[in-house]
Amino acid sequence: MSKSGVASFPRIKEIKTFIIQGVGSGGDYHNVKGGHWLIDSKISTPMSGYEAYRKSRTSWGINVLGSFCVELEATDGTKGFATGFGGPPACWLVAEHFRRFLIGADPRDTNHLFEQMYRGSMFYGRKGLPVAVISVIDLAIWDLLGKIRNEPVYKMIGGTTRERLEFYCTGPEPASAKEMGFSGAKVALPYSPGEGPAGMKKNVEYLRQKRSEVGPDFPLRVDCYMSLNVPYTIELAEKCKSLDIDWWEECLSPDDFDGHAILKRAHPTLKFTTGEHEYSRYGFRKLIEGRNVDILQPDVMWVGGMTELLKVSAMAAAYDIPVVPHASGPYSYHFVVSQAHSPFQEYLANSPDGKSVLPVFGNLFTNEPIPTKGYLDVTELDKPGFGLELNPSAPLIDATSILNPAPSKSLPPPVYEGSEGQSNGAA
Repeated sequence: MSKSGVASFPRIKEIKTFIIQGVGSGGDYHNVKGGHWLIDSKISTPMSGYEAYRKSRTSWGINVLGSFCVELEATDGTKGFATGFGGPPACWLVAEHFRRFLIGADPRDTNHLFEQMYRGSMFYGRKGLPVAVISVIDLAIWDLLGKIRNEPVYKMIGGTTRERLEFYCTGPEPASAKEMGFSGAKVALPYSPGEGPAGMKKNVEYLRQKRSEVGPDFPLRVDCYMSLNVPYTIELAEKCKSLDIDWWEECLSPDDFDGHAILKRAHPTLKFTTGEHEYSRYGFRKLIEGRNVDILQPDVMWVGGMTELLKVSAMAAAYDIPVVPHASGPYSYHFVVSQAHSPFQEYLANSPDGKSVLPVFGNLFTNEPIPTKGYLDVTELDKPGFGLELNPSAPLIDATSILNPAPSKSLPPPVYEGSEGQSNGAA
């Protein structure tokens, strides 16, 4: 007990990072074996304007970083663990930069720790890899907190708002998703503007075929993966009105905030969604205030972790904008069940053909919960932290082995005159 009578709480005493040997395991969704639909099926991407990079998403490097993991150990021996993407560069950032903010810290100070990591990396971060690394650290902190308190994460962020969690499925076979009991399905758009009028025609034909496979009443959504522009999106949506597409996802570059306003003016009754590749509450602020996006889709492993996702969610709730997170497996499940304006969750089909349900993180954990008949009972999340048990056979590689010898150290801070007899940092 402390002097105030409040029970003392364990502090963070160590942080380790790991990369994962091989493919198909961990938080990088796209680091999978060749032939998997996620990388080797026809999918429109920002690189589809270049013929050499249309065949496979690995050709332009979608899996170049790979997965990485963070393990935090508290002074009482409790460990928190999380995975995401970032590979060796992520491990380096943790070891050489973010570690200083974590060792000795109280893991309950989630807002404080996020702010220090975010602001400390602002000169090179704000978006992309640095914030993705912070996200995984933050998730490991929440996992540690839950294990210390012996509570599931969702109970620490507001508790449950439902008894079961409904899912829709993203994959190449919406008919299979319907058969498996999912509430809706999403397919990837195959052709980009760079493939001209013929590509436009093939897109419409493809979506017409998928609609015919699932019937007129099953929700069918389309993921455009940042690959379109405003005129193309307006034309495509117009040509597909008879197909009753439930939403058009991530049509534009994440930086084209104004483009969403034009889309909404052109098609006010259609739904447009985005946010998967946006970062932090600052990135979402304009999306939310513009009210031109019908659903927000942050990825908790990229946006800044659970700490920042809760802030994005609060802003969205004030505008009655639903939040349906992008993938992220159980990390998203705990969030969604705690948020009244998060109606359901995405399941990203992890099987090579997209026709069956497999763990999102591959074999990294022994007990990852997966939807059955399109839903998950919330009671399945009733385990400490995120409830995930690391597979003893998981192919983890301790990052100390890849960071040794370490890169050159930064210069030491200056020591001024009168400080231990040194001046200007001279030895």
